[in-house]
Amino acid sequence: MKTIIVPVDFSEYSENALKVAAQIAKKQNAELVAVHMMGLSEANLTKESDTMEGVFFVKLTQKRFEELLDKDYLEGLTIHTTVKNYKIFSELDDVAQEYEADLIVMGSHGSSGFQEVFVGSNTEKVVRSSKVPVLVIKGGDTFTPTKAVFACDYKTESIVSFKKAMSFFESLNIEVKNVFINQPGEQYLSTKEIDQRIVDFIVQLTGYKLLPEDVAIYSDYNVERGIFNYAKKVKADIIGIPTHGRRGLAHFFTGSIGEDVVNHSKLPVLTVKI
Repeated sequence: MKTIIVPVDFSEYSENALKVAAQIAKKQNAELVAVHMMGLSEANLTKESDTMEGVFFVKLTQKRFEELLDKDYLEGLTIHTTVKNYKIFSELDDVAQEYEADLIVMGSHGSSGFQEVFVGSNTEKVVRSSKVPVLVIKGGDTFTPTKAVFACDYKTESIVSFKKAMSFFESLNIEVKNVFINQPGEQYLSTKEIDQRIVDFIVQLTGYKLLPEDVAIYSDYNVERGIFNYAKKVKADIIGIPTHGRRGLAHFFTGSIGEDVVNHSKLPVLTVKI
């Protein structure tokens, strides 16, 4: 792990994420990139009278960066700062690609009800679009997990995201409990069908040792509930999950398990896009 991106809006949540990113960076000898997204309108950048206002906001942001980064917990780290005028957080992935980042760390308080359906959180937008793994911190500013639950459907399309997640957990010496959540309805599978899917997954999995008995099968009424209940059962302190990052109508009607878990989990969540 060489480079970690941290979106900063100078809130308590983003500073918690910065503190966690700093802890990981020190363990991995990685650099940090702190990103602030102003979201100014095009008018603020084209009108002469508003251009000065835009310059003012840039300088103000730079000053706040200087104050934020002058903290003891960042001592000894290499930190880059960048100010972007992005208005949608999906564009954060462009920054991650520019810096060849290995991880994005974000703070989140989650969302629910009408806000979740019609507005959504900035974190949700990043999870949906990022090609880079996203670690979402849910309250608190310390990060010392020892046991993770990684929930997967064990289809072959999830192999790459599985490997990325395992690499992250191994780099931080986090024990992983792999689980398949079985649910009623059209997606219900028999034990025999699940066993065969896991075996097929393992056959095509290279570079990582996984045995069929290493994957627990846990039944619940839906995947999200199953993940939370299994995590509680094994006393995990972080959750990992692949996500398809659905958008538009597909996202509205089918939802995204990854985003739901991020919104509702009380534990830190690592999402890896399939």
